[in-house]
Amino acid sequence: MVARPAAVPRPGEDQKGEVPAAVEDHPRRSPAPPPVLTRADIPLAEPVPKSEPESLGLSELEVSVEEGLQFDADPVDAEAEQAAILYANGQDAAARTLLEKAARVYRSGPGERLWLMLFDVLRLTGEKSGFEALGLEYAECFEKSPPVWRGVVPASRVQARASGTMLFKGELTGDNDAGFEAVQQALAKTASCRLDLSKVRRIDTAGCERLVAVLERVHRARRELDLVGRGPVASLLDARVVSGCAENRACWLLKLEFLQLSGPREAFEDLAIEYAVTFEISPPSWEPRRVMEAEPLPIAAVASEDLLSEAYQIRGEIRAAGFGDLMSYADANDPVLVDCAAVTRMDFVSAGKLLNLLTNIRRKGKKIVLRHPNHLVAELFRVVKVADVAEVILARN
Repeated sequence: MVARPAAVPRPGEDQKGEVPAAVEDHPRRSPAPPPVLTRADIPLAEPVPKSEPESLGLSELEVSVEEGLQFDADPVDAEAEQAAILYANGQDAAARTLLEKAARVYRSGPGERLWLMLFDVLRLTGEKSGFEALGLEYAECFEKSPPVWRGVVPASRVQARASGTMLFKGELTGDNDAGFEAVQQALAKTASCRLDLSKVRRIDTAGCERLVAVLERVHRARRELDLVGRGPVASLLDARVVSGCAENRACWLLKLEFLQLSGPREAFEDLAIEYAVTFEISPPSWEPRRVMEAEPLPIAAVASEDLLSEAYQIRGEIRAAGFGDLMSYADANDPVLVDCAAVTRMDFVSAGKLLNLLTNIRRKGKKIVLRHPNHLVAELFRVVKVADVAEVILARN
């Protein structure tokens, strides 16, 4: 190969290839002083109106929803929401598995919500041994007494039923037109109602006769009117029902009605025989389907909670319910008290319909109280935003 001559720096270039600053051909001049301005020489700037920001299309603004949820969501809320959804959909085993895993992770603090949901799953599915074992762990972790086992009919066997509870106003006497008129108005609005007699302190035969007539009309129309808070009236009836004395026949019939609802068939049949002998007519027949599973607390027992003297009650497993008579109840009451203590489960369709109704009621300026749902149903209320329009009062431990 032909050897090339060594590179020689060009004139004016140093060894590093950098060109030195040019040498001035003339002497450096002093810079001119800046002009002096007065305030009058400075024009005031007019504010520039702000233009509306251009809206960004979805293609211009990409957001990872999943990442956002993971960043903002409370993990306990997420676990509770998923368990509530599973249970509402009838997936009891999946809900239980999820909550059992959560109980091993959350051993204190806000995680207690998940434990209480697990207690309800075990109770509502009849798992008493698992419930008691969980109670021992709960007491150790949270240093407080665990929930108490309350036997219930399995949720899958309970039929949904909703009814309002109204307090009988005044005494059970024949001249109490206002009290009986209120009962008639309530029955005209709903097919199922509970009548609380706990405040009655005086009765007469005419009053018992009017109440028995109301019950007979209800039965013929295939409606339901359950009598609760029967204790005080039952004691007053005992003084008027005398074996062999053919008087106060309406009092006998009302006492038979009480025995029918409370369920001791032997006591009902004994009194029915005495009734037949005393009045020489056939007595009412025993109807097993009309026995009440459990008498709810009378309204007087919840007066300390500053709740209504009347309540709209929801019972059992609620599926695709429309709550058609809730608006009629709400029109006549403020605040609106919905008793959920006997609800075992509610599906999403029913929860959505309940939300729509409660939202319309709330727009009328009325206060709404959902009383004593179990923790699974209460979490469902939070998921579907029912808790945003109503106050939810959980049952005490």
